[in-house]
Amino acid sequence: FKMCPGRVISKLLCSGEKEVNLAVQSAKAAFKIWSQMSGMERSRVLLEAARIIREQREEIATLETINNGKSIFEARVDIDISWQCLEYYAGLAGSLAGEHVQLPGGSFGYTRREPLGVCVGIGAWNYPFQIACWKSAPALACGNAMVFKPSPFTPISVVRLAEIFTEAGVPKGLFNVVQGGVATGQFLCHHPDVAKISFTGSVPTGIKIMEMAAKGIKPVTLELGGKSPLIIFSDCALENAVNGALMANFLTQGEVCCNGTRVFVERKILDVFTKEVVKRTQKIKIGDPLLEDTRMGALINRPHLDRVQGFIKQAKEQGAEVLCGGDLYVPDDPKLKNGYYMRPCVLGNCTDDMTCVKEEIFGPVMSILPFDTEEEVVERANDTKFGLAGGVFTRDIQKAHRVVAALKAGMCFINNYNISPVELPFGGYKASGFGRENGRAAIEYYSQLKTVCVEMGDVESVF
Repeated sequence: FKMCPGRVISKLLCSGEKEVNLAVQSAKAAFKIWSQMSGMERSRVLLEAARIIREQREEIATLETINNGKSIFEARVDIDISWQCLEYYAGLAGSLAGEHVQLPGGSFGYTRREPLGVCVGIGAWNYPFQIACWKSAPALACGNAMVFKPSPFTPISVVRLAEIFTEAGVPKGLFNVVQGGVATGQFLCHHPDVAKISFTGSVPTGIKIMEMAAKGIKPVTLELGGKSPLIIFSDCALENAVNGALMANFLTQGEVCCNGTRVFVERKILDVFTKEVVKRTQKIKIGDPLLEDTRMGALINRPHLDRVQGFIKQAKEQGAEVLCGGDLYVPDDPKLKNGYYMRPCVLGNCTDDMTCVKEEIFGPVMSILPFDTEEEVVERANDTKFGLAGGVFTRDIQKAHRVVAALKAGMCFINNYNISPVELPFGGYKASGFGRENGRAAIEYYSQLKTVCVEMGDVESVF
């Protein structure tokens, strides 16, 4: 593999209505086989898929770097999280069960946890392989089939996942991949044989998917955008807080939905914190993402790079100060000259009403805002239509728990940021969506509960 930023690496045909129907029918046939297998049988297949991913970690990470533009260092972490996700749900597959309830007179009831059928996964371009695993692992563990549509900007690595599932022993067609954009997604959402839709992406698209799903009364999981607050108190461990701010803003070139891009800093340490963040940001190595020491690769495409640049231009016009970065970056390597690179940006002199503070930029842009009191910062932190994540850095653990309890966000971090183990549920409040990925919680969203009531005596008729 070689990195050739700005050049086409492959062309894939979009799946039309015919192809979508074939994929769904294929998945439906495979579901009949898979759903009748025991949880332990499904567990063994998922464990084998996890083993293959772990064994091919380097190859898949390289493919993902070329697919997305993130550093190979980060891509390896994504692949590790992916096989861990499959292992986790393999462990749960054999334990899925209902409950027995004793009723009067020897009668009883019981519940069965049953799969939904053919589920649809629609992924985003920032974590293509990982998101596909986050959606498919709990779906398959519960006995479902899945048709997955990756983003048209990152279509490649999910195809490798489909091959791996086949190698691991899933029934043919259980995990199908269709390629395409809006039209392909619409065919999937409207298909009468699709039981559930799980989507990761933007709020406007999430709204449209919810509308389409409503016509078929299909359950949806929506993991949408964010403009999350990161609150730095003066009693924090400064170096750790700086590390947290960098992790909260610059992973995957800032193209992360749960990033803590509104960095609220207690005024007592504003200057020292800002100075250290700027110094560290300026040292971030940008360039060829396949090189071991690169920590920031290229943004996903030219329109997105232009959009991020537009946010920075508007921020300056509204009075924000560019403390570092924000400009385009041209690597020395001539083969990278057409890449979509920019220097990570830190904005100072920000206020809550600025566009850069209110809207999701989805790029390497950090906005720093001073605050004076805990009550004030909590109110400001919650003053957003989003509610995906939030973070707190402080040595006062009581204050930390008090603040995260007050934050209206689904994923909160204390003295860390962007750490998302597969054991913990992930998802948001408000416009950031609903439903949960990961953890035991995801089982609820990929299964349905059947109640059975058994009468041991004669039926007492009221007629």
